[in-house]
Amino acid sequence: MVCIPFRRDDYKHIENVFGYRVQHTLTMGPTKGGIRYHEDVSLGEVSALAMWMTWKCALMQLPFGGAKGGVRIDPTDLSRSELQRLTRRYTMEIINVIGPDRDIPAPDMGTNEQTMAWIMDTYSQQVGRTVREVVTGKPVVLGGSLGRSEATGRGLVFLACKAAEYLNMKMSDCSAVVQGFGNVGSNAAKCLAENGAKIVGISDVSCGLHNPDGLNVAALLKHVAEHRVLKGFPGATEVTNRELLELDCDILAPCALQNQITEENASRLKCRILAEGANGPTTLEADRILQDKGVFVLPDIHGNAGGVTVSYFEWVQDTQNLSWTLEEINDRLHKIMTEAFQRTLTRAQRDGLDMRTAALIEGISRVAEAKLLRGLFP
Repeated sequence: MVCIPFRRDDYKHIENVFGYRVQHTLTMGPTKGGIRYHEDVSLGEVSALAMWMTWKCALMQLPFGGAKGGVRIDPTDLSRSELQRLTRRYTMEIINVIGPDRDIPAPDMGTNEQTMAWIMDTYSQQVGRTVREVVTGKPVVLGGSLGRSEATGRGLVFLACKAAEYLNMKMSDCSAVVQGFGNVGSNAAKCLAENGAKIVGISDVSCGLHNPDGLNVAALLKHVAEHRVLKGFPGATEVTNRELLELDCDILAPCALQNQITEENASRLKCRILAEGANGPTTLEADRILQDKGVFVLPDIHGNAGGVTVSYFEWVQDTQNLSWTLEEINDRLHKIMTEAFQRTLTRAQRDGLDMRTAALIEGISRVAEAKLLRGLFP
């Protein structure tokens, strides 16, 4: 836990905010996890997310333990120069616990490629040489990986396609609703459309949109680029967030906030596949209801693991001075995501488990095996 003082642009006011970096498990190798800037960031939230990252990396068989970081601030309230000063000071506060063979940060909510570039530069200035592999999710020109920005959404769609195949559904006949139109949601919607699915619902912080005949994702992206939000998009009916989740569809992809599907609304969901792009969008009570309804759940620790998987590819490329093509990266991502799907599905069928429990057991048992093999010292 750190207290971060930084100057506002007028250089008359100094603001102090709280920051965190949690490393959950060191057994598997260096820790890996994002840094989020949000006004509700807390130690408890960051600790829980770090634990999730451990199980996620273990499920995907990546050589990392879980970590997470955050700063309790509203990034939209800061100028670019203020964000840079805050980021560099936060980096200095945690510089003794991060490193390419110790703990590797990445972008999360409220942070992006530019944030990672500032962290990399600050760390490099302190050690006296350029250390590209200290963070992932960087701009490509600074050692970032091709395909990293769309990896979480793309990986989610790889799994949705496998689930549809397992359920004898054709993607070309599927309708989809995506909650959230940030990095994950917009790329998930784009990839779903590329695979033939019809996007009938979409949302962001401004509103939800519904069109049973389908929404043009390219037009949505253009509208957001011009107006920053979805509100005002022509050719669709505005709906509330609650109404969006309950639309009739084959695939529902919550890619926004946690605790969106609860005991109160789970029984009204009409999807066949729930593809979780966000962290913790479904409560435990809702899980039981969805299981009874026969909804096929792609759990968050698997559904949104595409991001950390391509972050791993970026780290490998940086440490070995390699450069992979986008086709190579997507092929590797598809292989790792679908193999993890098959392992999880096999365990679920063999032991009579739901997919979330099976995924957690897959991840936790791998960490347990590693701990037992390493033993105790002395």
